[in-house]
Amino acid sequence: MDELLEKAKKVREAWDVLRNATTREKNKAIKKIAEKLDERRKEILEANRIDVEKARERGVKESLVDRLALNYKRIDEMIKACETVIGLKDPVGEVIDSWVREDGLRIARVRVPIGPIGIIYESRPNVTVETTILALKSGNTILLRGGSDALNSNKAIVSAIKEALKETEIPESSVEFIENTDRSLVLEMIRLREYLSLVIPRGGYGLISFVRDNATVPVLETGVGNCHIFVDESADLKKAVPVIINAKTQRPGTCNAAEKLLVHEKIAKEFLPVIVEELRKHGVEVRGCEKTREIVPDMVPATEEDWPTEYLDLIIAIKVVRDVDEAIEHIKKYSTGHSESILTENYSNAKKFVSEIDAAAVYVNASTRFTDGGQFGFGAEIGISTQRFHARGPVGLRELTTYKFVVLGNYHVRE
Repeated sequence: MDELLEKAKKVREAWDVLRNATTREKNKAIKKIAEKLDERRKEILEANRIDVEKARERGVKESLVDRLALNYKRIDEMIKACETVIGLKDPVGEVIDSWVREDGLRIARVRVPIGPIGIIYESRPNVTVETTILALKSGNTILLRGGSDALNSNKAIVSAIKEALKETEIPESSVEFIENTDRSLVLEMIRLREYLSLVIPRGGYGLISFVRDNATVPVLETGVGNCHIFVDESADLKKAVPVIINAKTQRPGTCNAAEKLLVHEKIAKEFLPVIVEELRKHGVEVRGCEKTREIVPDMVPATEEDWPTEYLDLIIAIKVVRDVDEAIEHIKKYSTGHSESILTENYSNAKKFVSEIDAAAVYVNASTRFTDGGQFGFGAEIGISTQRFHARGPVGLRELTTYKFVVLGNYHVRE
């Protein structure tokens, strides 16, 4: 508790400086972070190797080990994210809209930082970098609480970040990391209203629901991804195969990976043997509904428990549906509101799907794997929000700001 309070106070105090920092000062800090990540990549990779070895010793499945693991390419991606965020427009100070009353009173709505942000996350040490650079560029300080599985990796990365900040005008304590992995600290952290303006849980359903249900600090809820792809009867089946394989197998341990495949009954006999064979070539365990198994009998029966499940693994469940309406109804029932896709050549069905599916990202003829801050041009993301207010989808710079009204008068009084 002492460590938590001490670091929460530090990020609150640092925010008074950071929120007034210039774009040049913030960009310089992010550039220095990129340089330190490059200089200290061997140290970071060695720390990560220890975390990965411990995860494998505990029997963690490989799709989740992949979320934890770093390599030269992934550090290059962190550095690239820094460079991209530097190039993005600073949202702080943007005049969203303005108007003048009849009596000459001028009113403007202006973007400002949210304040000190607490983020609680599991695995994925790249999150440490992405959240930090987005917070800094948008004028927010950040209190990081990573998972015990990535402790060594995160400590090495945060050390590099803080060393970088020492060489800039940005306070070093703009970024603080909670090293104590005691889970009881999470409850304390999400109730620090005096110091934190927002908390963001980024991880599995258990973490997200715990924070949502117990926090007194406002919560930005990032989402579990039970993502679907529906193959319509009009779809180009040859083109559909690589989209499905990409969505399921590129990185199965991520929240934007496809977990369910819905297939129109009119193309099921033609398409199912092809896609099942291709999925199995990529090591995917295929589970099927009764109609699916009539066409491809040698698969695991899908149960009611499968349809709402986010596997985060090389597993997919397939259901044959009557038409686009049944596909939409199935998705409405089981979707977590993350990312949903239709593969079709029918304009009306595409329009219907986009209109009726309530998700943060709805795709036509594309993989769900694109739901990502980097892919959307945000440089990075602080999470994928499945909420319906303030921010939805990949949370980038603009989503990390709020606004205030600036009112300019000439000694006006209200009548």
